[in-house]
Amino acid sequence: MIRVRGRLVVIQVLVMSLMALLAVRLWQVQVVRYAEFTQAATETRTRDVVVPAVRGQILDAAGRPLVRNRTRLVVSVDRTSLNRMAGNGRTVLQRLAAVLNRSPERLRERIRACGPGVTRPCWPGSPYQPIPIDDEVTTREALQILERQEEFPGVTAEVQAVRQYPHGSAAAQALGYLQPITQEELEKREGFKASFSGVDLVGRDGLEAIYDAELRGVPGIRRVQVDRLGKVIGVERQVAPIPGDTLITSIDAKVQAVTEKALAEAMKSAPRADGAAGVVLDVRTGRVLALASAPTYDPKVWTGGISEAEYQRLLSEKSGKPLVSRAIKGQFAPGSTFKISSVSAMLRDGYPLHGQYDCPGSFMVGSRAFSNFHGIGMGTMNLHTALVKSCDTIFYRAAYEQWLRDGGLRPKGSTKQPMAAMARAFGFGRPTGVDLPGESAGRIPDRDWKKQIWEATKEVNCRRAKTGYPEVARTDQSRAAFLKQLAYENCLEGYLLRPGDAANFSIGQGDVLVTPLQLAAAYAALVGDGRLRSPRLGWALVRPDGTMVKEIKVPVVGRLPISVRERDYIRAALSDVPSDGTAAGAFTGFPMNRVRIGGKTGTAEVYGKADTSWFASFAPAGNPRFVVVVMVSQGGMGAETAAPAARKIYEGIYGISPKGGQVPAALPAGRPASEPPVIERDGTVAR
Repeated sequence: MIRVRGRLVVIQVLVMSLMALLAVRLWQVQVVRYAEFTQAATETRTRDVVVPAVRGQILDAAGRPLVRNRTRLVVSVDRTSLNRMAGNGRTVLQRLAAVLNRSPERLRERIRACGPGVTRPCWPGSPYQPIPIDDEVTTREALQILERQEEFPGVTAEVQAVRQYPHGSAAAQALGYLQPITQEELEKREGFKASFSGVDLVGRDGLEAIYDAELRGVPGIRRVQVDRLGKVIGVERQVAPIPGDTLITSIDAKVQAVTEKALAEAMKSAPRADGAAGVVLDVRTGRVLALASAPTYDPKVWTGGISEAEYQRLLSEKSGKPLVSRAIKGQFAPGSTFKISSVSAMLRDGYPLHGQYDCPGSFMVGSRAFSNFHGIGMGTMNLHTALVKSCDTIFYRAAYEQWLRDGGLRPKGSTKQPMAAMARAFGFGRPTGVDLPGESAGRIPDRDWKKQIWEATKEVNCRRAKTGYPEVARTDQSRAAFLKQLAYENCLEGYLLRPGDAANFSIGQGDVLVTPLQLAAAYAALVGDGRLRSPRLGWALVRPDGTMVKEIKVPVVGRLPISVRERDYIRAALSDVPSDGTAAGAFTGFPMNRVRIGGKTGTAEVYGKADTSWFASFAPAGNPRFVVVVMVSQGGMGAETAAPAARKIYEGIYGISPKGGQVPAALPAGRPASEPPVIERDGTVAR
């Protein structure tokens, strides 16, 4: 009996302890943590949805849209939700495929993550972002999904804005494209994750990338009530998104179209041509009126996801890498167009402006003879004629003399290097700073550069000096022997700037590389006010109601170290090239009495390929307003391919018919817009 009573006491104590513990717990839940659990309970029946803002348009200098938006019904899938379901959401995808008339396998491909070994289509963005799988959904298909939400968990159908390109492939590389944001970007970009809507895209190239933050706008917030299935049953609170700013550019759509057409025709005229670029600058402001690269592509391929075949085509050598802008990223030897820098270096180094110079058929640079074009001697001439007739040997002599004064192969102390110093003053050897991503710097091969290259390649050259080039010897023994000897010389003395290097530099050959935009900026400084500007495509940012946010200024980044008198002399010489010089054939019949063109042809040799064709020009010659630079890779002589293309651009700008007479001008009276267009409150353009 006593034993039973003891057991009952233990049970009673245990029960009382449990009840006391329960009471304490209830007090914690209902009193101490009441607010916390109330908020949690509220959150289980509400959802905060980030509403993306409409991305701003990109307009040309006259207010014409270069990139605009159009609305589409888009079906998206939350891959994370699908992966939590039985069979990774296979049943849901099968139902969805039936509604959209697609195969389930195709939908599964669209939502898989991109990575090594995964071909497109795939998803390159964040795994937590809803993945658009169809952006051409009909209203009927969208309603089937929305009205039967319990059958399509993790699937949404909503109206979204997608990019449209009214001018097709025109300025594609300059405009850029949009792609989903990656998880890595979400983590790195401070403040972006909090405002990320789940369907936002970011600029991946061109103006879309540089002005991404301004174009994207500010997303809104919508707090909605949902039932246990996640279906929206009401809206509690809503903050409207703020649309992105409109970007007005200095690009003129008509001038751009003329430039694109001229490049396409130049490519067709040169059988071996594999790429081209065209730049049109406003001399007075430094703004870009046209920026073209060929081959090009239509940026609409990015809308709705790109196929593997199309993606590889954009990157392939065979198709000419149309994704790459040759205008700002392509680096080419400039040939004789570079002589504006070399003659300026001669003047700064004390060579007389009105002196007489001998132009023999060849000139001995050290122990090697360097020839004029076709080895033709032209007698004694001034610098004006040297530029018009493009005499090389005058520049060879000056470069060799300067190299000797610097100490030749074994300089002592600091060196002047007049040619390299002047080239850098013209902006060569560094990016122009244009408001586009991925710009190349070009190359100015001075003494320091030679040492850097030697240090980086010494080990390879010394090894090749011993082993030779057996892979080349199988087909060309003489070339293999030449390469082995060259490797031996570079192994021992590759750090030396040789006299031949200096000679080649003076005519824009050898290791000199420039971009078409660099050359255009240099010519604009020369024939303009002497100031070197960092070109700009962006002109102004305005709100959708027309309120000005800011005007984008063109920075002045330098000043040419030559006098106005010297600049005028060089400009006057270049003004005779299309009428009496190397470009005369290309401009036969052009109405110089109406619009006089100045410029310089360039023909740059490239080992194993056809010559690079250049024409750098300006107009009107007496009071320049435009600089036009055309480059055609493997286009042959400058006068044969690039100069005729530049002529077509001028004909389009001024409305000149090649057969005589007049046609509609891209820029009436030859004047670009002097100020950005005015956007009205309703979004229309006032002019």
